[in-house]
Amino acid sequence: MTSSMLSPVDTIKIFENHPDRFFRAGEIIFEDGTEGEVMYGVLEGEVDMYVHGLPIETIAPGDVFGIGSLVHEDRLRESTAIARTDCKLAYLDKSHFLFAIQQTPMFAIEVIRSYSDRFRRLKKITGR
Repeated sequence: MTSSMLSPVDTIKIFENHPDRFFRAGEIIFEDGTEGEVMYGVLEGEVDMYVHGLPIETIAPGDVFGIGSLVHEDRLRESTAIARTDCKLAYLDKSHFLFAIQQTPMFAIEVIRSYSDRFRRLKKITGR
């Protein structure tokens, strides 16, 4: 990423109209099977992601998560997110997410890159 490009989290900070959310270590951010209203970007701290109760990855500052509930019609979460450490998260609802994509197409590319990088890491871990 070049210095002239904003990270997904930086872009969220520009387009959000809400204060940051804070979660204490061990606090559940969202659970599998629940409806989601927002996606998150990690500003500070780390977030552990679980699928079917198994830990699959740790989200670090600069990465985004929870976007599935904004792009799927059922809006259901397919994972559980738990604060690994005390966390400061930025977030976007669907209308702000769509606005960010329309106004800053590189935001969409950077979100896709973030998810692709995470998928590649998971493939290496699982050997698939």
